[in-house]
Order: sequence, then C-alpha cells, then structure tokens
Amino acid sequence: MTLTLWGAVLGALAGAGVVLVGVRWRVIGRPQLSTRVLPYVRDLPQVGRTPALRVVSSSPTSAAAGVFGPVLRSVADSLERVLGGAASVRRRLERAAIDKSVHEFRIEQVMWGLAGLGVVAAYGLLKTLTDPGGVLGLVVLCAVGFAVGVIARDNRLSGQATSRERRILAEFPTVAELLALAVAAGESPVAALDRVVRRSGGELSSDLAKVLAAVRTGEPVSSAFDQLAAASGLSLVSRFAQGIAVAVERGTPLAEVLHAQAADVREAGRRELIEVAARREIFMMVPVVFLVLPVTILFAFWPGVVGLDLTTP
Repeated sequence: MTLTLWGAVLGALAGAGVVLVGVRWRVIGRPQLSTRVLPYVRDLPQVGRTPALRVVSSSPTSAAAGVFGPVLRSVADSLERVLGGAASVRRRLERAAIDKSVHEFRIEQVMWGLAGLGVVAAYGLLKTLTDPGGVLGLVVLCAVGFAVGVIARDNRLSGQATSRERRILAEFPTVAELLALAVAAGESPVAALDRVVRRSGGELSSDLAKVLAAVRTGEPVSSAFDQLAAASGLSLVSRFAQGIAVAVERGTPLAEVLHAQAADVREAGRRELIEVAARREIFMMVPVVFLVLPVTILFAFWPGVVGLDLTTP
C-alpha cells in the first residue's frame, strides 16, 4: 500500500471517530426521559431504581453500576449472611442520619474491602517482581486487606454516629433555652418549635424539623416527640422528648421543663469534662516525667560532671 492509501485509511478512521464522538455527545447532553417526566409523577413509584444502585441512565457512572452492580450486590448479600447484625447497622445509620439502607451500606463495605484488597495486591505485585515466591502468603494478605477494609467502614459508621451525637449534645442546651424562651413568651409548642427550627441550624435542629413536619401532617405532638425519643441514641435527648410529650399531654408548665432539661445537659457536660480530665491526668504527666524532668536533671548535674573532668589529673 502506498502512502496516499494509508493516509486515506487513517483519515477515514479519524473522521469516523470524530462522528461517533459527536453523536455520543449529543446523546449524553440530551435530557433524559426520567428527568422530563418524573417531576410530574412524583406520587407514583419510580421505575428504574434498584435497592443498591440509583437511577439507571446512560452516564458512565450508571454504566459502571450496570456492569459491576450485580456482582457487588451478590457480594454484599454474602457479606450480610456472614456478618449479620442488620438491626445494629440500621440503628447506627439512623443515629448518624445517613439516608441509606443496610444493603447499600453493605455495598460500601464491599467497596472499602476491595480498596484494601487492591492496596495489598499492589504491594504483593511489587514484591513478586523483586522476590518471586510466597503466593499463599500474598493470598492471605489480600484476604486480610479485604477484611480490614470491611471493618474500617463499620468503624467509620460508628464514628459518624458518635460524632453526630456529640454535636447534638453541644447544641442541645441552646436549643432547649430557645424553646423555653419562646414558650414563656406565650407561643404554643408547635409555634415555638417552628421558630427555633427556622432560626437555628445543626443536627438537633434537623431532628426537630422532622418532628415539626410530622406534626404538620396531622400527627399529635406527643406522638411525634415519642418517635424522636425512640429514634434517638442519647438518653438526654430521649428524656427531653419524653418530657415535652408529657408536658403537652398533661398541661404541665413546658418552659420550666425545658429550662430543667437544659440545666441537666449542662451539668452532664460538666461532669463528663471532669471525668475526661481525670482520665487524662496520667497522660498529662508523660511529657513532664519523660521530657521536662530529664532535661532538668541534665542541666543540674552537667556543670558538676564537667568540673570533675577538669579537676581530675
């Protein structure tokens, strides 16, 4: 083949590639049918959703989900059968305010495990290139890497739940005082709740916004706060919600209840701070004993040691 023929073939291939890219670009940029139709049929079940992966579309992410989704779901099911504890995971997801199902969390655990397996596999590949042998040990290390990734995601969920509860405890006294001031000013519990939710932000405010939404849909105030008490992982928040529910049902002074709740939370925070300080007292002595004290002794005895060396014949 001559150079002219080669040039014609390569030009034709390049032109065909440009045409394919342009056609695909138009398809991707076109609004999807679900985007145009679903806003008008919000009350109907959404078609195209799976328990683990969201709306199926023509984007690259959805294409990857369509290819690897069934495998991930099957591995997640196997992981659920091995680990169990769906109730505990569901409880921690609620405490962390993560809008995911247990199955979706298991898929995330599988992905974290695959990431750990990939890191260990990369290390094993580099080691194999330099020192061949020990395949069984590398397989065991890959399994350990997968297990470490799965456990790390579970610990991360526990950490997220604990962190959110700490933020709720930090916000609680202020929110309770605001509610007490609004109720003492003559507003009803629902109006006071609406005012506080609109004026504040945070984790506790978002929980109270859910309570307010339930009340506005016709649910009794006491029942909505009872649900908040049941869903909360904090005893203080549970007592707060139960106290408001009892005050609304029996007509007891709500402002006094809220002030007492805020004072209890502040006192509990003060006691926890004292307990943490007592536990950290030993750790506070570590720099004094191992850093400051040796340096002080060195400064005290070093001039004497130098003097002895100078006077010794």
